[in-house]
Amino acid sequence: MLNRKKVAVIMGSDSDWPVVKAACSVLKEFDVPFEAHILSAHRTPEAAAAFAKSARDEGYGVILCAAGMAAHLAGAFAANTTLPVVGIPMKGGAMDGLDALLATVQMPSGFPVATVALNGAKNAAYLAVEMLAVSDDELARRLEQFRADTAAAIAKKDAAIRAEAAAL
Repeated sequence: MLNRKKVAVIMGSDSDWPVVKAACSVLKEFDVPFEAHILSAHRTPEAAAAFAKSARDEGYGVILCAAGMAAHLAGAFAANTTLPVVGIPMKGGAMDGLDALLATVQMPSGFPVATVALNGAKNAAYLAVEMLAVSDDELARRLEQFRADTAAAIAKKDAAIRAEAAAL
């Protein structure tokens, strides 16, 4: 593996881990180094800000932030780093995640947060891999192979369905 940038996988609570660990699995599949942390924009604001401010110097290239309800975490990170931040709004609470989605996606100009679907941890990781692949040719090739393998699997399923439908 090259000297690849790390991905920070940040969650506001350990209750986010069952969803967020899928992002870690994707990153591991692509040999992208990562670290997972619990940091809260509300309960540990100084620690969250310090992590975001030092992330570039610590070798990170992308930060994933998962949070529910008020979901201020990704915005707090975006305010304290110029690294790409990907928000993962979490389902739950009184609005079943709609509040988290809106809080994550509605950032002021100049402080963007890329936002994936509710509980979209896997897509957040794929997006992080794509971001790192901009300057990592080996990672770009691995992504291309992943996409080709995905297309081949769909083609195989299509052939099976067509054959079964023709036999009816």
